[in-house]
Amino acid sequence: MEKHRTSSPSKLSCGVITLSDSKYEDSKKGINTDKSGELIIKTIEKKYSINDYCIIPDEAKELLLAIEKMIDKKIDVIFTTGGTGIGSRDITVETLTPLFEKELTGFGEIFRGETYKELGSGAILSRATAGVFKKTLIFAMPGSPNAVKLGLKIVFDELNHLVKHLKE
Repeated sequence: MEKHRTSSPSKLSCGVITLSDSKYEDSKKGINTDKSGELIIKTIEKKYSINDYCIIPDEAKELLLAIEKMIDKKIDVIFTTGGTGIGSRDITVETLTPLFEKELTGFGEIFRGETYKELGSGAILSRATAGVFKKTLIFAMPGSPNAVKLGLKIVFDELNHLVKHLKE
């Protein structure tokens, strides 16, 4: 694996999509309350490029449109935050799963395992997931900053390695 890492691309183009009805309404008023989206941006920019960012309402059509726009911009990795719970407005997982050409089940498994260690059985509420769509990696994380920190901790050092395999 180390050999693969050393031959992986060092430059990646990343995008961030925050799904939240309330944060979307705030953003329309010129107020950014998106702590999780900002956390993703600050973390990813330590090593890679953020080439797109948007806040959208919890609507499947909006999510699909945002993903297509990012793919058209040649984004390598898309991070979503929000909409992964079990509430009636949580549509991220239901929208993304049918798109995935390949699912990266290990991401959700590790995410829930680590969450269980920290929070106990409440980890079953997490539906964090990841997959590949049109040669683009998509990671769907819950909306809390702590969940985003965990998700990024899991994938950050493997992103270029994952993209290397994806582009083969």
